[in-house]
Amino acid sequence: MSQVRGGTRWKRFAVVMVPSVAATAAIGVGLAQGALAASFAVSGQEFKVTTDSLDGTGFAQYGGVDMGYKDLKGDEKVAHPVAISTFKNATIKGMCQSVVTDVPGLGKITLQLRAGDGKSKVLAKDLYLDVTELQANATFSNIDIGVATKDQSKGPAVKDTSTLPNGFAQQADRAVLTDVKQKAWATTAGTFTLGGLKMSLHKGDGQPGKVECY
Repeated sequence: MSQVRGGTRWKRFAVVMVPSVAATAAIGVGLAQGALAASFAVSGQEFKVTTDSLDGTGFAQYGGVDMGYKDLKGDEKVAHPVAISTFKNATIKGMCQSVVTDVPGLGKITLQLRAGDGKSKVLAKDLYLDVTELQANATFSNIDIGVATKDQSKGPAVKDTSTLPNGFAQQADRAVLTDVKQKAWATTAGTFTLGGLKMSLHKGDGQPGKVECY
C-alpha cells in the first residue's frame, strides 16, 4: 500500500479484501430475515463487466447476500454472498457487459452491451454493485478501512438488512478504478445514463473483447 496525495493505491485491487467470514455470516442473517441485497430476486446467471475507467465519489463497500435462482431451470432459490460496492456518483468510460445463455437448439448465445465509448460517458447516481470477483487498478482518497457497516457515512445508505450491521466495511471520499474486470449478480442505481448504448447478440461465448467482455 502506498500513499498518494490523500489517497491509497492498490494495484490489482481484489474485492476479496472484504473478509469472506463476514459474507458467510451474512447469509444466515439474510435467510432468517428473507432479505435481499438487490431489491429483486436475482437471475440464475452471473454477468461480466469491464470498464476502461470508473471515477466515483462517495464510495463504500461491505459484505451482503443476494437471494436468487439457483440456475436457469426450476424455482429453487439460493443465497449468493456478495461484496456490495457503492458510489453516490460515478462516471464510467468504456463499459462492456456480457451474459451467456445456453439456448436449446441454438447453443450458447452471448448478449453484449457497450456504452461510454469515445466521447460518450456512462453516468450513475446511488450506484450499488453486487460483485463476486473484481480486478482493477484502484486509487482511493481519504479511505477508512474497518469501519462498521452501519457507521459508514461516505457512500449511499445501506439500503437493506442482508448485511451485518457491525460487520467490516470500508469507505472513501473518492475511488478511481481503471482496467476493471468483474463478475456480478446485480447492479442497481437511482439513475443510470448510458451514452452511446449498443446492444448485440453473438453466437458462442469466450473470445474476450469480441463475444464476451473478457
